[in-house]
Amino acid sequence: MSSTVFSLDRILMAGVLLLLIWLPLPLASNREWALGVMLLWIGGLGLIWAVAQWRAVLPPGKALKPGLPLLGLLLLAQLWVALQWATGLSMDTGATLQALLLGCALSLLFLLTLSLFRSRKRLNWLLGTLVVSGTLQGFYGAFMTLTGIEWLLLVPKETYIGNATGTFVNRNSMAGYLAMCLAAGIGLLMAWRDSRDFRWTNLIEMLLGPKARLRLALVIMVIALVMTHSRGGNAAFFAALLCVGGLFVLRDKRNRLRNGLILASILIIDVLVISQYFGLERLKDRVLSTQFTDVVVDGAVVQKANELRDDVFFAAIPLAQERPWTGQGAGSFEAVFPRFPGPDIRLHFDLAHNDYMQFFVEFGVLGFAPLLLFVLLVLRLALQPVWLNESLYRSGVGMGVGVGVLAIGFHGLTDFDLQMPANAATFVVLCAVAVLANHHSSVRRKTG
Repeated sequence: MSSTVFSLDRILMAGVLLLLIWLPLPLASNREWALGVMLLWIGGLGLIWAVAQWRAVLPPGKALKPGLPLLGLLLLAQLWVALQWATGLSMDTGATLQALLLGCALSLLFLLTLSLFRSRKRLNWLLGTLVVSGTLQGFYGAFMTLTGIEWLLLVPKETYIGNATGTFVNRNSMAGYLAMCLAAGIGLLMAWRDSRDFRWTNLIEMLLGPKARLRLALVIMVIALVMTHSRGGNAAFFAALLCVGGLFVLRDKRNRLRNGLILASILIIDVLVISQYFGLERLKDRVLSTQFTDVVVDGAVVQKANELRDDVFFAAIPLAQERPWTGQGAGSFEAVFPRFPGPDIRLHFDLAHNDYMQFFVEFGVLGFAPLLLFVLLVLRLALQPVWLNESLYRSGVGMGVGVGVLAIGFHGLTDFDLQMPANAATFVVLCAVAVLANHHSSVRRKTG
């Protein structure tokens, strides 16, 4: 590989890594100007990559071919959105065009990740960048809350005072982002396991030695996750960790004790001990005080419901039934939902607070099915190295990706992680890592 090509390759890789750190900073890129920056950034990287591929000056990477079916599913969904917009099926053509541009950018980001992060060293850089970004968000969010300063990036917070939100407006979106970054960090931690037989000194060395920086980053992110006081975000992450972590421990018989102790340290030390001083009690109180229906005594309402997301879900069912196959149009939920809510819903909802319902309402069966199949195949790919247990590194990375994907899947039942551009982009990158966990080069290529 010539020095010019090598430099171009590294510039493209650096561009993706910087993008991942930038995306959550401008309010999760959920503003028109920030979304425009994201589209231009990914589009520019994609254009340079395409020209380089056309001139055959970049190596293709082992993950491109096995990743093509997944890319095809993403593009199939975008094709359907394009048809919604072009044929007038959408109830909000402006929002659908914006959704189409975002979907195409995310598909391109998936392709870039598969192509550029083809070696083990580069994969470490990718996961490490997610850890760094999540740690910065976690530290900033916790610091703002503990000091009472309560600012977003450049403006003071107006909502969720007393909750860690980092540079996100919504604490639940912050919790979803932290869950994915935590999963990347756990994947790295498990991928870097020692292949020697278990010794207590080896475990202590891993927790207090050179890997301590990674362990400290996980502690900071767990503290921030608890301080978001997001019920769904915390429950989703720890449920995913228990499910995938349990499979991971059971499949690796030789290292079962070591793996179990590492995961137990995350659950017990981070959550029950450290987080006890950073808002765990408040999170517990919030969970216990959740009220889905009014409490009525002798015909009088003595306690009103404090949770409306279930009402939004049921109110959206007729909306989904109205056009089940074609959908209302990508991005059109805010425009069409006001026709359906009942008297119990007194607030304005621009999102369904349920990713599955929102995608079904907007995309219909024809657009939602490819996306759902994409996620299911990604989860299968992530768990494949865990199940086969043929490589410490591959199974560790697969385990981390499995935790992240499953956490977003669980959280999507009550929230809208994938409607935030920063979270959607991070999720797509994690999905690409599922492919890379199975198909990457473990030997560094020599440069000419």
